[in-house]
Amino acid sequence: MNMNTVRKIIDALSIHADPESINVLNDVGTNSAIDEVRELTSRALVKKNMHDSLSVVISNQGKGINDLSTVVAMSTINELLALEDKTEAINILEDTVNNSSCEEVRDNARSVKALMALSC
Repeated sequence: MNMNTVRKIIDALSIHADPESINVLNDVGTNSAIDEVRELTSRALVKKNMHDSLSVVISNQGKGINDLSTVVAMSTINELLALEDKTEAINILEDTVNNSSCEEVRDNARSVKALMALSC
């Protein structure tokens, strides 16, 4: 598939008001074998700045800030830092630090939370 077409689809889903768009981005985009697709998807989920979309990229092992690709993880972190309203992201980061069963996910959330505190 053409990456330009994929980019347009992800962009459209990122501005779509239907909460089901979060599920589509999560199911299709964050599970892609292609780093660029995962990166675009994670950034789109952060831009939505909704509880469910932020939870995908913050709390899930192997996705968003927890992606094995440093490009995807750092892109997601940079998008989180660029949010104007960081309230929901910080709440999810705190919940993840306190409640995640995965130590690596907790550590990543703790680190990103510290970065976000410095960026305010």
